[in-house]
Amino acid sequence: MIFGATGDLAKRKLFPSLYQLYRKGEISKNFAVIGVARRDWSHDTFKSHVKDSILTSIGKDENIDEFVSHFYYQSHDVSDSNSYVELRNLSNDLDEKYDLQGNRIFYLAMAPEFFGTITEKLKTEGLTETGGYTRLVIEKPFGHDLPSAEKLNEQIRQSFSEDQIYRIDHYLGKNMVQNIEAIRFANALFEPLWNNRYISNIQITSSETLGVEERGRYYEKSGALRDMVQNHMLQMVSLLAMEPPIKLTTDEVRSEKVKVFRAMREMTSSNVDEFFIRGQYDNGEVQGTKVAGYREEPNVDPNSNTETYVAGKVLIDNFRWAGVPFYIRTGKRMTAKATKIVVEFKEIPMNLYYHPEKPQHPNLLVIHIQPDEGVTLHLNAKKSGDKLKTTPVNLSYSNKGINGINTPEAYEKLLFDCMRGDATNFTHWDEVKLSWSFVDTISTYWESTTSKEFPNYPAGSMGPKAADELLDQDGFKWWPVDGFDVDNC
Repeated sequence: MIFGATGDLAKRKLFPSLYQLYRKGEISKNFAVIGVARRDWSHDTFKSHVKDSILTSIGKDENIDEFVSHFYYQSHDVSDSNSYVELRNLSNDLDEKYDLQGNRIFYLAMAPEFFGTITEKLKTEGLTETGGYTRLVIEKPFGHDLPSAEKLNEQIRQSFSEDQIYRIDHYLGKNMVQNIEAIRFANALFEPLWNNRYISNIQITSSETLGVEERGRYYEKSGALRDMVQNHMLQMVSLLAMEPPIKLTTDEVRSEKVKVFRAMREMTSSNVDEFFIRGQYDNGEVQGTKVAGYREEPNVDPNSNTETYVAGKVLIDNFRWAGVPFYIRTGKRMTAKATKIVVEFKEIPMNLYYHPEKPQHPNLLVIHIQPDEGVTLHLNAKKSGDKLKTTPVNLSYSNKGINGINTPEAYEKLLFDCMRGDATNFTHWDEVKLSWSFVDTISTYWESTTSKEFPNYPAGSMGPKAADELLDQDGFKWWPVDGFDVDNC
């Protein structure tokens, strides 16, 4: 059951992902989807909508009529008990028609303020009382700070237990994010070096060329810190920093990630400026097109104090990572759309190939998450000729051109995981709670102090100069995300 089935998320992501799973045989013919929304649609109208979304997104029509025949629709008022009675009756009929054994997944693709009401009604009106499993999938944001997240969690836990709740973070469905564990734990080349003895710093960048578009009203309440750092960026930090789990099971992986969140150095109002930088884009030029500044966007306060860019240094105070900075940065209206992780290794104690005119480049492991997927290892090799000089060489693997066309969409993977009952790549409440606790101090401080420098970076750049200074003071620099060529850096 998809609540918010007429919305943009369902149209662009959920319907195409379900169709791909069906085409691959991951979903049997014994399934049904109920679209739930306020619009007064018929079953046929909804089926036509689903079909159009798939053709627009994927362009394939293999068995599409058979696929959409499993879709049904109910016009629904989330606060009206009668709507849930009708939904329960329809669900029971479909259980019998398709022999579903009472297995139900409730996907809340709606605004978070409705989560508590929906989950309460699902329980009181008997939709969770079945002979099969019941699972709840929730989109971010899960609250807008720790108190609101705790309140929301308490409401939901009245109807669903923690092992029934699947808090979705689509970054955790991306192929190369899931590959972080394999790169680390399946390679003797890396795991022995994955610590503060050999790594100098780790950089995580998620940059967008788009602005806030029509999301100004939402973004004014969110900002880059809540929209990206609290979930996506800190989740990647936890995967990079976690200890090897005993087994690759949901509980063991989550347990190690939670330890990372607990070890992150606590932010205080007195050290926020030392560790975090905020920015807001001005008008400028992105890929040859002139664009407006954030304060000129629709539904944005002309004197807005909302950040569209965040750069920060996260320190993890444990035995493995003491002294190694994890630099994160994310922003809108930047030079390129890319998500990359750069692991920079320390220099060797005595470099026999040192040349004062051209210092040797450090070894780098680059994990490309989007738009391309792959891994690049930057090494130094002897340059052709008699002189003892080195030149950077790259060892690369890329999904692009190999199997990138068939790389599953993140939502496709996560939906399939949910159907199988695998919650490993979903966020546990302890992770949500600890990440909000970390971020809240920063957001509270920023909200209490108005930035007189906003806007402080032009659209089409890689952010404010202060972000470069954040690394300069530690003797490092940001590695580029677009056209990554260390020989020219």
